Amino acid sequence: MMTRRAALLALTLLSPVCTAAAAEAPKTDAIKATDAFTGEAALLPADSVTQHHLNGIAYTAHAGTLILRDHDGKPTARMFYVSYTKDGVPAGTRPVSYFFNGGPGAATAYLNLGAAGPKALTMPAKDPTDGTHATMGDNPDSWLPVTDMVFIDAVGTGYSRPADTAKAGDQFYGVKQDASAFAKAIGLWTSANGREASPHYLVGESYGGIRSIQVANALQMEQGILLNGIVMISPAIEMPLLDTDENPLSAALMMPSLITSHQSPNVTEKTAEDAYQWSLNTYLPKIAGKLPSGSEGQALYAEIAQRTGLPQDVIARQHGIPAIGSHDIMSRDGRLYGLYDFTQSIADPAADGLDESPDPTLFGFGRAYGNAFSGYAANELGFKTPLTYDLLSLKVNGSWKWSSGGPSPIHQIPVLNRLLALDPGLRVFVANGYYDVACPFGTAHWMKDHLTVGADRVSLHLYQGGHMLYTRPASRHALSADVASWIQADGRQP
Repeated sequence: MMTRRAALLALTLLSPVCTAAAAEAPKTDAIKATDAFTGEAALLPADSVTQHHLNGIAYTAHAGTLILRDHDGKPTARMFYVSYTKDGVPAGTRPVSYFFNGGPGAATAYLNLGAAGPKALTMPAKDPTDGTHATMGDNPDSWLPVTDMVFIDAVGTGYSRPADTAKAGDQFYGVKQDASAFAKAIGLWTSANGREASPHYLVGESYGGIRSIQVANALQMEQGILLNGIVMISPAIEMPLLDTDENPLSAALMMPSLITSHQSPNVTEKTAEDAYQWSLNTYLPKIAGKLPSGSEGQALYAEIAQRTGLPQDVIARQHGIPAIGSHDIMSRDGRLYGLYDFTQSIADPAADGLDESPDPTLFGFGRAYGNAFSGYAANELGFKTPLTYDLLSLKVNGSWKWSSGGPSPIHQIPVLNRLLALDPGLRVFVANGYYDVACPFGTAHWMKDHLTVGADRVSLHLYQGGHMLYTRPASRHALSADVASWIQADGRQP
């Protein structure tokens, strides 16, 4: 069964006429005559600039690539991006937000078509796990009214390609290398478009939580760009907190999501907070010491079963720590429940437990974003390429270097503490779904509780839904409204 860490690889009126903007030349690092791209990087077309309208807002969409270079000026990668900029407003006062997904290995189609872009892919209300019947349409909850947006695919994902695939692992597939690449790409776009004076925001999902902290640090230290804010959606923050096998604290931080999933749809912020407090103050002390046994153990297992709805005999076999990802936990009564939304289920193709059961989101309806984006890019943004849009790259994920000295992840809370201390204007918005057991909301709560600097500038927001909380239209709407209020509270009006 796939581990939770591996499974993170995950995420109005629009004018029908989209014409190329002849008056505006692409604002990127243009390909020089001396640049010689080979392989897949050579198959990326020239940038495309198109004009659109959404709910009375005229905006420009720019689909293209940013060229990264080594110290000798030779190209190392072409990073694909799509920007949406509101027309007719002063660039210096207009916020700009830079988006990326997680994985590592996930492209930005999830956030672009799922949450914030001017188009949205919506799953059918009668069966939200049915990606076949997902529909593409105008996004009434786009963030465009309050911020310009730049969606950037990590090298090796989406349409972003390294110049030399043999060197890509060392150049890009690691926490620090990846952060430097994103920081440089953001610096290039900011400079080319004259947006140095704009309020700057990062938006990251899943591993994008770690990425946002690391990119913020790289922007400050390598590009001289300070941020106004960071938005983290269902973030992974400390990777050890996502591994419950040998970490009682991780198990305790996961438990509130199991409890709220059982409470669905009647969960509230209060019941979620109650679940968190019980998990940290009652549950954790009982599982952190000697294994519960006898009548005391049975009482604990019964209480866990009552709070989570999980079978008591399974909880007893697992000594009070539900093994997320195990077939006994994920499959019940012939239904397979999702790691990314523990309230959603599909018919379990391996109900007998003899084969691995695929996650419904990662390997099912979530894949619809890839084909939808490639069609959108070609037909509406004018970016046509024979390349396959790599929505989830297992190659990138499998090659990832978590630290320069070995496999251990880099700890993020000290980095975030440093950022909040050095940049007193930095604010952090964290959004979680109640039912996400891949990146549980308890981990974000614990992170905020353990910041020594700037915790008052970190706000936590909970929504109905799982990891990709925006797949629920009501939660997508609430997230958009909350982010808009948060950006406008910065005092810089769009």
